Amino acid sequence: MLKNVKYWLAKTLVIFTALFAVQQAIAEDTPYDLTQKVSNKLFNDIKSNQHKIKQDPSYLKTIVRQDLMPYVHVKYAGSKILGQNYQTVTQEQRDRYFAVLDKYIEQVYAQVLTMYSDQSIQIGKMKEESGSLAIVNVKVAQPNNQPPLNVDFYWYKNSKTGQWQVYDMTAGGASMVNTKQQEWSPIIRKQGLDALSAQLQKAADTPITLSK
Repeated sequence: MLKNVKYWLAKTLVIFTALFAVQQAIAEDTPYDLTQKVSNKLFNDIKSNQHKIKQDPSYLKTIVRQDLMPYVHVKYAGSKILGQNYQTVTQEQRDRYFAVLDKYIEQVYAQVLTMYSDQSIQIGKMKEESGSLAIVNVKVAQPNNQPPLNVDFYWYKNSKTGQWQVYDMTAGGASMVNTKQQEWSPIIRKQGLDALSAQLQKAADTPITLSK
């Protein structure tokens, strides 16, 4: 009996140690680490699946869904885009909007990635704004000796999961969240959030087309 108890205690200890090691590894992933990991996985998957992508460009959405979307804080980004409009709509409308925004972001990223042609990427230093906000700069090499494209990724630590996720990005000083807020706020005011959600759904359903 005692032998069995010792066996199960030892087995439990091994499992607990393994789980603790995994949790610790996850906790130690900084936005800088995640930017490196996600970009490496994303671009390796694009390179290794060129045949599939050429046959079916929508496969890029599958890659984006698997490699990118787990690291995008859709609700936080979507809430910031809504701004003051957040309080003027129902929870049901917000849920529908967040669900469609998720698909819209997936489509936008997939379409942008059709322009990827093995450019080199340099990840700069991380600037931590607070314990839950950080910025990581990424320089993307451009063809024909053009200056590199500077992109800042804004990371937010999800208060519920403890996971770092991107909620905004700026390119050339222009914030995606601010740009979309300016673009979509008049639609919400004049036609309502449901009208915007319908437009986003239509955009999300747009087929992915390869750059020529």
